[in-house]
Amino acid sequence: MADQQSFHIAMYPWFALGHLTSFLHISNKLAQRGHKISFLLPPKTKPKFEPFNRFPDLITFIPIKVPDVEGLPPGTETTNDVPFPLHSLLMTAMDLTKPIIEAYLCDLKPHFVFFDFTYWLPEVSGRLGIKSVHYCTISPATVGYLISPERKLLEKSSTEADLMKPPPSFPPSSIKLHSHEARGLAATAAKKCGSGISFLVRQLLSFSGSDAISFKACTEMEGPFCKYIEKQFDKPVILAGPVVPEPPNSVLDEHIANFLDRFEAESVVFCAFGSECILDKNQFQELILGLELTGLPFLAALKAPIGAETIDSALPEGFSDRVKGRGFVYGNWIQQQLILKHHSVGCFVTHCGSGSLSEALINKCQLVLLPNVGDQIINARLMGGDLKVGVEVEKGEEDGLFTRDGVCKAVKAVTDDDSEVQKEVRTNHTKWREFLSSERLEDSYIDGFIQKLHALLG
Repeated sequence: MADQQSFHIAMYPWFALGHLTSFLHISNKLAQRGHKISFLLPPKTKPKFEPFNRFPDLITFIPIKVPDVEGLPPGTETTNDVPFPLHSLLMTAMDLTKPIIEAYLCDLKPHFVFFDFTYWLPEVSGRLGIKSVHYCTISPATVGYLISPERKLLEKSSTEADLMKPPPSFPPSSIKLHSHEARGLAATAAKKCGSGISFLVRQLLSFSGSDAISFKACTEMEGPFCKYIEKQFDKPVILAGPVVPEPPNSVLDEHIANFLDRFEAESVVFCAFGSECILDKNQFQELILGLELTGLPFLAALKAPIGAETIDSALPEGFSDRVKGRGFVYGNWIQQQLILKHHSVGCFVTHCGSGSLSEALINKCQLVLLPNVGDQIINARLMGGDLKVGVEVEKGEEDGLFTRDGVCKAVKAVTDDDSEVQKEVRTNHTKWREFLSSERLEDSYIDGFIQKLHALLG
């Protein structure tokens, strides 16, 4: 058993930037308390993450080459390198790293391995006497709704009709799916990916095989869902708390800072959809036309839509001239944390990725929720329905499409001072921001997290 002072953890997250980033955040929190981390990640990705390693004497990056898989472009390392339909091939490639990872674990002899999508890791680590922790980057509410053992996923795939309603003993909640969402999730769930196993079954095996399940979450916000998961999987659920990343040491790029500095406090609408969300051209145009329609200054960080080489080629005719000086659509990587903290930003239109929501909740900007796929949908219902800290953009029940008017309406709902909705979401957002920023909250969660890890070794 490790002594009470420190232990050694190996990290092997799914090769997606959001997952790698989330694992690095918890690595920094643990290293801050003297624990040693061996972080397995792709070679070309390593330099991108080195600036965010706050404890290089304790966190060691170990490059893992992504094996060649037929159909996967040479040099692919993360989901950011390939379109969504090829993500399953990256999963196949990660499955092929099993002997390499086993050799590393045998050599490193860590006390724990933290993982998420590599469902075979608990069996490997168990043989080596290493405890496995499924460090889950998606929310407890999402896991409880989609992957609960009550759904009997090993016996049958979830259908659209199944997913329209929660599992039988799921906690009371306003989480409900629309037809188009249930249909899309059922198709994704059934798709074979990596070793011929469907995505949801892979997840179910990851949760079932691990020694413990862990979330970046707080009892105060998602307690009922955590208790439900603990009961359903019959194993410890360990919460790491909010795991708020440290503010970047960098400053805003000059051209972004110059743009934002021109506007009054809390007047700018910031829209960002993460590193992987790519809209089709019609929805891309409806989104930015909706931002234009608000009459407010806006900054949108979006990838060029499907079929378009560049952002400029996808902009509606006359758009650039009409919004000149007050609207800016940006296609490169953007310093989201710094932008959300900027005094002029008053509204954040988000795709509802877990990382983006965490960053938004500790800032003053009001939330407009526009989920795209997967766990983002459940996150949006949790934020807009249960916690009431934002307003979701309306979509067609069957086709799932939103309009420029819908985007404008949601933005106006959270920015109009005379709106009852605005008063409610602002009050709730303030409450949770103060809670998440409260002194000692994070320390108490991380201290408890470490104690529970020690208990697993006992």
